[in-house]
Amino acid sequence: MNKVVVLGTGPSGLTAAIYLARANMNPLVIEGPEPGGQLTTTTEVENFPGFPEGVMGPELMENMRKQAERFGARFERGWVSRVDLTKKPFTLHIGEERVVETETLIISTGASAKLLGIPNEKESIGMGVSTCATCDGFFFRGKKIIVVGGGDSAMEEANFLTKFASEVRVVHRRKELRASKIMQDRARENEKVTWSLNCTPLEVVKGDQGVTGLKVKNNETGKEEIIETDGIFVAIGHTPNTSFLPDQLATDETGYIKVQPGTTRTNIPGVFACGDVQDHIYRQAITAAGTGCMAALDCERYLEGSQVDDWSKSL
Repeated sequence: MNKVVVLGTGPSGLTAAIYLARANMNPLVIEGPEPGGQLTTTTEVENFPGFPEGVMGPELMENMRKQAERFGARFERGWVSRVDLTKKPFTLHIGEERVVETETLIISTGASAKLLGIPNEKESIGMGVSTCATCDGFFFRGKKIIVVGGGDSAMEEANFLTKFASEVRVVHRRKELRASKIMQDRARENEKVTWSLNCTPLEVVKGDQGVTGLKVKNNETGKEEIIETDGIFVAIGHTPNTSFLPDQLATDETGYIKVQPGTTRTNIPGVFACGDVQDHIYRQAITAAGTGCMAALDCERYLEGSQVDDWSKSL
């Protein structure tokens, strides 16, 4: 029987593991198919506190893992296919054969950025293709950038990137944008933002030093062209990694786990959620790490019996 199991090894899960291990709770951490989370697909991280010269994303995550292991956290590679949270102890099915039981559970499985699914896109992430303007915009000072998407996130990222880029071109496959009017107006009023609407992205064009363009098809004329660019930001949304939790936890309409405001408590006592799996607003490594700390403290207090609230009434 485990006191606590942590699902996920991004900044939130590893921070939770560090705090739990230091509290002698011997946490078991289950690594999914992408150990270290999204930061392992990035290059240099310049906005994580404590690294004045920046740090490589994979190095940061490896150091966090080593820190958790130093205090006694246990790691196991596997994919949690389903869980049973209807009774104690909670039951986790890892793959098809292994079953793990635990008194408490911390879910830090993150959210995956939606990609276009076009040639050269996935392999160019961190090499000119990005899904996070806040993370990577700084690297494109004075460059030409493309933002793909037509929703509020795309408009927000386009406006943000004009702080660095010489030009930001919005590419969207429809004539009309899905973004709210106020977000559209802000983008249209920005003189650095240009538009390629009714254009479907076909392929990321790579050169020796990274991305050089985006091949698109004009949906009205059928003509294909290559838009020259130094970077492509894909802003078509994120999907929370909660598919293994059907109907067992309270979530919002898009699948993000609901937590009691100011805590990491879910509607099931003993189950906590932290990081991007419950945060669709900030999605930063440092905010994820902060909620990982909160989840560990909430979990520790729960096991000590200091929390006896009916949490389901507050969600």
